[in-house]
Amino acid sequence: MATTSTVNAESRRERLLAILEADGIIRLEEAAEGLGVSAMTVRRDLADLESDGQLRRVRGGAVPSLRPRSFLERMSTGAAAKLVIAEKALALVPEVGAAAFDASSTVGTLLSRLDGASDLTLATNSWENFQVARHQPGISALLVGGEAEERTDSFVGLLACQAASSLHYAKFFTSSAAADSARGTSEVTLAETQVKLAFAEASDETVLLLDSSKLGQRALARSLDWDRIDALVTELDPGDERLDPYRDLTDVI
Repeated sequence: MATTSTVNAESRRERLLAILEADGIIRLEEAAEGLGVSAMTVRRDLADLESDGQLRRVRGGAVPSLRPRSFLERMSTGAAAKLVIAEKALALVPEVGAAAFDASSTVGTLLSRLDGASDLTLATNSWENFQVARHQPGISALLVGGEAEERTDSFVGLLACQAASSLHYAKFFTSSAAADSARGTSEVTLAETQVKLAFAEASDETVLLLDSSKLGQRALARSLDWDRIDALVTELDPGDERLDPYRDLTDVI
């Protein structure tokens, strides 16, 4: 009997992690119903997964753990939400001039949906995002180099910040590890925030592309205050009440 219980627990946790990868969030009541167990059982499973560093519990469920993750790992999490965000943001990408795109996977999804431009210079500190952009018609892609941050597959450090600041951008497209209405956005490493700040300071406008599971959260290093963010794009309907705390801070799309 003990062996069966252990197998069932392992199976549940695998399914919970699969939900997290697909949706970017685990909703407690939905997960319990889908697994055919009590909410208390799911809470215990989430507690065990959190202790293993595989997720982070929040009110009503769990979200991905706030730790440096590879581009591939981030890209495979919450793919459906990323696609909705990308479709909304497509109309915001300029056809000409210069625009900056950070090393986030949500921005990578946006880049993968672009259908070219007229004459756009595009700068990014992500090798993966650079590879996508360089094959787009009408786009001259620039890779902002510097120190390779192996944990996040991005370029950071002094040289990256200097390169990011060397152009004047019409818009900067960015995501973040977390964001709340009081403290703005935050990241899992200080080095990531420094490059994002450099891009934002060199841009006329900053567009934040954010999976709603990250709203109301805080990560290690403070990044952009709301007065630096001109628009917030999520997968939610703009009228969703979860966006209420942000309506007076920025345009909600």
